[in-house]
This record gives sequence, C-alpha cells and structure tokens, in this order.
Amino acid sequence: MHFETSVDIDAPPETVWNLLKDVERWPDMTASMERVELLDEPFGLGSRARVHQPKLPATVWTVTAFDENRTFTWESRSTGVTTTGAHEIVPTADGRSTVRLTLDQKGPLAPLFALLAGRLTRRYVTMEAEGLKVKAEQQHTP
Repeated sequence: MHFETSVDIDAPPETVWNLLKDVERWPDMTASMERVELLDEPFGLGSRARVHQPKLPATVWTVTAFDENRTFTWESRSTGVTTTGAHEIVPTADGRSTVRLTLDQKGPLAPLFALLAGRLTRRYVTMEAEGLKVKAEQQHTP
C-alpha cells in the first residue's frame, strides 16, 4: 500500500518543522493520535517513539532518515509488515510551506493489512496533515 497527501500551510518552514519534530505533542494536533512517547532524546536519526492510535495497536517507530528543518522518515515493523512514513516540508517562493506525508507498507502481510486497515490508515494520515496545517497557521498569525 502506498498513500501520499500534501497540504499547503500559510506558515514558514521553521514553524512547521518545530511542530512536526515535536512528536509527543502530535495528539494536540489530531484525534488520530492518543499518545506518543519519545523513547530516545533528542529526536533525530535513530530515535524511537511509541505511537498509540485509536483502533490500532501501539507501535514503535524508528527514525531512519533525518534532515533538520526539512524531512524525516521513520519505520515500524510488525509480523509480516514494514511501514515507512515520510514527512517532508517544501518551502514555497513566498515563504510558506507545503508538507507532503507518505506512508508505504511492504511485506507478505501488507496486502491483508491494507484490506483490513487501509481506509483507517489513509484517514489518519490525512487528519495529521490537516491538524498540522491548523496548528502551524494558528502559531503563525501575522
């Protein structure tokens, strides 16, 4: 399964990045997250976080790529499925931001997981993008 969504945010990349990398505060931005526990500090390459989401088992995510102020990718593994989530901020010419979120699932059980939870997963990723937009724009009221 591959899912991608983008959202334009009326806030500078720095504002968006500070919200994006503060994973423990994600539940403040979206109902798709109940709790996020950062297991390794500071947040960066190799960091792990345990994510609790409604209707899904708690999952540990490990940061596998990290480019400060621009992007991070993390990965979770469960029996038969590896899930990779990427978070990318693209600065616009007018000083605002476009955020692209992608989610990929691979492995022998990925098709079954997509069938059972694909719609919920896509909805959660969309909620996360919209929640980030609202929070960033609230913080960056000119």
